[in-house]
Amino acid sequence: MLSPLSDTIQEVMKLSWPTVFISVAIIVSLRLTYLYKNHLRFVFYQELFMLSFILYILCLFQVVTFQDVVNWSSNNFVPFQEILRYDIGSRLFFRNVLGNMILFLPYGFFASFYLKLKKVSSVFFLTLIASVSIETMQLAIGRVFDVDDIILNLLGGMIGFGIYYILDKIGHKLPNAFHKEWLLNLLALLFLVGTIFLIF
Repeated sequence: MLSPLSDTIQEVMKLSWPTVFISVAIIVSLRLTYLYKNHLRFVFYQELFMLSFILYILCLFQVVTFQDVVNWSSNNFVPFQEILRYDIGSRLFFRNVLGNMILFLPYGFFASFYLKLKKVSSVFFLTLIASVSIETMQLAIGRVFDVDDIILNLLGGMIGFGIYYILDKIGHKLPNAFHKEWLLNLLALLFLVGTIFLIF
């Protein structure tokens, strides 16, 4: 399972690396200048989390607007028609079914975290707006509209919310030692290293 997922992430990064590189340079320089000018403290895990959210949105835009069109030529307005045509475990299943879910998992998580959302209906509505906007724009620029992508994006957003909700509940019950800045910075560093490893 990890190999097709890793391959998909690598394909996304091949497409998005110029955007990521330029964005990181600009965002980090602006943010460090802002922190310095306003005499604010640099907290690695907070800055990495914020940067991850911005880069996710940029990569999402890049993928849904510039990625090569898939080989089918007609729009799909029938729910589950495309989902059910893939054999579970096949490369196309990982790419098109799991890929569309994973694509929106961070959206559900980040939206829940930054807006402190407690109701799944709020995340559902926000994910629906984002996904329908993407599919409508794809239709407008000559790509394919697929209602199944919306369904899978919604599932991904809900999973992202679920992860946030569980971590939020667990976080309040953990001993104070788990809330130490050095530990959170270490976890952020491990996340960064793991992400780089997964990409390359």
